[in-house]
Amino acid sequence: MLDFPRWKVWSITLVILVGILFAIPSMLPANLKARYPTWLPSATINLGLDLAGGSQLLLEADRVDAAKQRLQAMEDQVQTELRRNPRVEIGDISTAGGRLSFLVRDPTQVDTAVERLRAITQPVALTGGRDWDVQVMDSTRVIMTPTQSGSDRAMRDAMTVARDVVRRRIDPQGTKEITVVNQGTDRILVEVPGVEDPEALKRLIGQTARLEFKLVDLTADPNQVQQGHAPAGSQVLPMAEGGGNIAVKRRVMVSGDQLVDAKQSFDQDGRAVVSIRFNTAGSRRFGRVTQENVNKPFAIILDDKVLSAPNINEPILGGQAQISGNFTVETANQLAVSLASGKLPVKLNVIEERTIGPELGKDSIQKGIIASVVATLAVIIFMIVTYGRFGIYTTYGLIVNALLILGIMAIFNASLTLPGIAGFVLTIGAAVDANVLINERIREEQRRGRKVLDAIETGYKEASTAIFDANITNVIAAVLMWYFGSGPIRGFAVVLMIGIITSVFTAVNFTRMLVALWVRRTRPRVLHI
Repeated sequence: MLDFPRWKVWSITLVILVGILFAIPSMLPANLKARYPTWLPSATINLGLDLAGGSQLLLEADRVDAAKQRLQAMEDQVQTELRRNPRVEIGDISTAGGRLSFLVRDPTQVDTAVERLRAITQPVALTGGRDWDVQVMDSTRVIMTPTQSGSDRAMRDAMTVARDVVRRRIDPQGTKEITVVNQGTDRILVEVPGVEDPEALKRLIGQTARLEFKLVDLTADPNQVQQGHAPAGSQVLPMAEGGGNIAVKRRVMVSGDQLVDAKQSFDQDGRAVVSIRFNTAGSRRFGRVTQENVNKPFAIILDDKVLSAPNINEPILGGQAQISGNFTVETANQLAVSLASGKLPVKLNVIEERTIGPELGKDSIQKGIIASVVATLAVIIFMIVTYGRFGIYTTYGLIVNALLILGIMAIFNASLTLPGIAGFVLTIGAAVDANVLINERIREEQRRGRKVLDAIETGYKEASTAIFDANITNVIAAVLMWYFGSGPIRGFAVVLMIGIITSVFTAVNFTRMLVALWVRRTRPRVLHI
């Protein structure tokens, strides 16, 4: 027990001091935070929606946009499928009436085209139907019509992806206690605590972030383009800045699906831009297309609006590019977050918005603080009465444990919810379990006739195994609650997980250090515990 090296004392002390340093800003009243030194850590714990209020949005999928995107995706897939050898020559594909139709130029290839297209359709569950119906009319015209069951499944899949994209956009680090859940087949409920600018939140969520690179159609008549007419195989899109229209090829050169990273940066003139990086396939495709179209303009399109249409002066290799426009640092950063989190598979519209005030949260915080103080005092009194000096060391451990929980939550910018307060109180009560095991084991060793130092040494050593085993199972349960839960359940799991780790540290390491320093200083012959 006397062999407690100096480096270990300094290491434990340093960890505790850092934890306390990070915990202080969260405990300061608002009037003192302004005078808090800026060179010290200033991160604080976020309060959840039930404590700090916030915004609640109900989003609904735009079914018309979803059908349009599904048609466009199938159009690209059809063109790719019919280009492979042996190539099937077809006319322009029409999307009128919510279905795909085209003429097969060689009547002998109609069966081949139908066979290939039916192969790319997918079965829908156990219904026996497929997501697209392929038919031949007038002997050479092939028509692909989306089925109702296929559209319903596509919507369910799109809403699942949309929910994950919305979560990543609002909470890229996964530390805020937000709630993002599906409601019905085409709605998503979003609850975000402490939001001061709900309009910015709506812009961030509502941006589809569908990024596409397409060639500009140089053959189009400018006058016809301004009237909304484009040659076959092209489309007219509005410019995001300055007004006016531009004609671009329908075929997508590279899409945002092939992005692996997007971040806000600055160009050589100091203007805010968004730097993007493609994956391996996207890099090859982007490099090949730019090599084949040097000295031609291409359009950078975001959500069907052309941000810019620069000229390809030279092949762009390496899979990196910049998106420029009339960006501020804030708007460029928002676009980077949207692109990095992935595009929304369907446009979402805000159909309901609520602002939740913090009044109820203030009452919950006050009662939570009272509950925490009462629970802590009751545990402290019990431990001191039962174990004397070792109960006092346990009290020190409890206080340090509480500060470490707050400090770690502040470091990770985690959120504290009402269930989180319950988890905090539970952690305080359960934190003494390890000390009870240690103290009772020391008592048992004394009854067996061991000397003071041997009893203390054996008590800590033998109890540590049981402590680690018991808390590993608790950590596993907390991890599972965090992974499978959402909202309040996650808030409870986060505090519980942090509390378990810090309570083991303070019980096994911190209190042992205090006991070792006391034994080394006084060399007691009798131990009262």
